[in-house]
Amino acid sequence: MAYSKIEKYDEDVTSGLIKNYQEILSSLGEDPEREGLVKTPERVAKAMQYLTQGYTMDPKAIIHSAKFKEEGSEMIIVKDIELYSMCEHHMLPFFGKAHIAYIPNGYITGLSKLARVVDVYSRRFQVQERLTTQILEAIKEGLNPLGVAVVVEAKHLCMMMRGVQKQNSVTTTSAFDGEFLKNTTRSEFLKLISAKLD
Repeated sequence: MAYSKIEKYDEDVTSGLIKNYQEILSSLGEDPEREGLVKTPERVAKAMQYLTQGYTMDPKAIIHSAKFKEEGSEMIIVKDIELYSMCEHHMLPFFGKAHIAYIPNGYITGLSKLARVVDVYSRRFQVQERLTTQILEAIKEGLNPLGVAVVVEAKHLCMMMRGVQKQNSVTTTSAFDGEFLKNTTRSEFLKLISAKLD
């Protein structure tokens, strides 16, 4: 039985991108008809649609799909959420992890929904600074918590492969709202995301 992979992509978008990538290869001095490159434009066209699927996703709907009434008001943290995104300046990847905390104000959401919110915004052309605040705003609007905190740590291939070529640099961005604007709450969050479990 032959192997078949089922994927769904917009045919019009795919065909348009294929033509564009064939032209890019030609412009760079390559032969888009040579064996190793014949299917590359199609592969890249589909990959780019996958890597930017966040444009078609609604973070509020994700949060509301698992929103539960809960009286507790203790800090909830999900840390080390893997993220992969594309720098909008050079269209090169950046990757790392997000740490999210919020203090409920009558409602909580499923823990996996926080990771999905990260995916919504990271699967777009981005800058890390905006990505961080968009995650915070989505949680703030979706749950109306007493406070939200987001820290993102990432490595950028636009710094590692080109330009200054600094392979070990890590960029850290943060955004805080509500109770996390207080030094004590913010310090507790930062301490907890830095701690290693035994």
